[in-house]
Amino acid sequence: MISRRDFLQVAMASSALVGASGFGNWARLAAQQALTQDQLLQFDTFGNVSLIHVTDLHAQLKPIYFREPEINIGVGGNKGAVPHITGADFRRLYGIEDGSADHYALTYDDFTSLAKGYGKMGGLDRIATVVKAIRADRPDAILLDGGDTWHGSYGCYHTQGQDVVNAMGLLKPDAMTFHWEFTLGTDRITELVEGLPFAALGQNIFDSEWDEPSELFKPYEFFERGGVKIAVIGQAFPYMPIANPGWMFPEFSFGIRDENMQDMVDEVRSQGAELVVCLSHNGFDVDKKMAGIVSGIDVILSGHTHDALPEPVLVGETIVIASGSNGKFVSRVDLDVRDGRMMGFRHKLIPIFSDVIAPDAEMAAQIDADRAPYEADLTEVLGQADTLLYRRGNFNGTWDDLICQALLEQRDAQIAMSPGVRWGPSVLPGQDITREDVWNVTSMTYGKAYRTEMTGEFLKVVLEDVADNIFNPDPYYQQGGDMVRMGGLGYSIDVSKPIGSRVSNMTLLATGETIDPAKSYTVAGWASVNPDTEGPQIWDVVEAHIRAKGTVHLEPNTSVEVTGV
Repeated sequence: MISRRDFLQVAMASSALVGASGFGNWARLAAQQALTQDQLLQFDTFGNVSLIHVTDLHAQLKPIYFREPEINIGVGGNKGAVPHITGADFRRLYGIEDGSADHYALTYDDFTSLAKGYGKMGGLDRIATVVKAIRADRPDAILLDGGDTWHGSYGCYHTQGQDVVNAMGLLKPDAMTFHWEFTLGTDRITELVEGLPFAALGQNIFDSEWDEPSELFKPYEFFERGGVKIAVIGQAFPYMPIANPGWMFPEFSFGIRDENMQDMVDEVRSQGAELVVCLSHNGFDVDKKMAGIVSGIDVILSGHTHDALPEPVLVGETIVIASGSNGKFVSRVDLDVRDGRMMGFRHKLIPIFSDVIAPDAEMAAQIDADRAPYEADLTEVLGQADTLLYRRGNFNGTWDDLICQALLEQRDAQIAMSPGVRWGPSVLPGQDITREDVWNVTSMTYGKAYRTEMTGEFLKVVLEDVADNIFNPDPYYQQGGDMVRMGGLGYSIDVSKPIGSRVSNMTLLATGETIDPAKSYTVAGWASVNPDTEGPQIWDVVEAHIRAKGTVHLEPNTSVEVTGV
């Protein structure tokens, strides 16, 4: 008799078997470069339960360009494992043809030329079309939002998330978990969550004063679908007060709380749950580790690290699914649940090609109505891009190179620092740079651009701390994101070394001199978690810089030497 784990492993090994990803067939169609909406949505309905997953929208309601990372290094047990495989290696792993639509959607190479052929991706009006099509096929499908939804755009900032809440209200998710939403502040997130017509979940969100589960966020929600009792357990971003300003939401505490997660899994199982789904914002490697510790979770819908994987990853008997970011993809998972057990699945990562998928009229009207008061400001042209502007990558991104240049020049600094966040769409060479483009990579509620003095010793501490967040071999010590971007400063990094000894050869690029630990340097940066930060808003700094330049050209950034990979 085949075990359930063996069944799932075999199921993932071949597209001919129940349980495989639907990506392989789509890849062959995509290689023809003649996509249709029907091809993108084609799915052989399976089993008795369907899940729909969207995550890390970052308030991108309109179609965008978004380049996937060139460098995404894995360490420890995740070295060489997905999602830490990029480019041609990624395509070889999944059998993706060069030049195909999935090459464009899932990897970074030849991005500019492929973008011109395949166009923009995403748009919540296109996502609405996909969700409605899945629901037409499976009316009781469960739609789950993985968080980082009410953050990341001009409109979201100026409406305190209301424009995204309005649009998502039309999409009608069944449950949601959270991260950047908390940076709206306690009062605003409380107001929005109390008005939601669906479940706000987070088993790891506690009242900080009493160290008890928060009353505002439920740990889980039950659904009866396809004759199956389903429990969805929420897992909010664990490191909120570390990665984001805790003073904005002092009433809440977080953490991974995997022991409490196990208690919640046991609790819902004791109440008859036949399928347990974790709606997570941990990040992919953290989810993999948690899946190996907590027993009884059937599916983890992973968010936070923005990974897009065309097939689930199996950890024990748990499937972990990554659905990308910025509205580029929607995941559909069909499950066969019998006798209280998940017996098999089919999965498809659906790419949202905005020129192929028709916009949903109701959603498009809502988005346009909420944008209307800001349309002139959003579309104002600041300059032109002579270089592809992108963000993703462990060490560099041209958007952050541009931001660092703006900080150096506009704030008269020797060194600039820009946070290694992973959100923010791309701009193609030859395109106008609009105010909306700048806000898409800078919008946050603590965006002031500071100017201060830091010693060389302190700069090394900063680099070492951030490096450990990314390259600590234990995923539970990783908070997600990428290395802090530096302007005016070069360095070497050995990712295989322990904390305190990864970073060396720190150099002031303007003069070539070695950074002196005892000397002070003028540093400009933004996104400080300090409540007393002073300075202009980063979007104003960047806008002034672009206007002064007219045309933005960036040379390749070779200021970081990486070893130990």
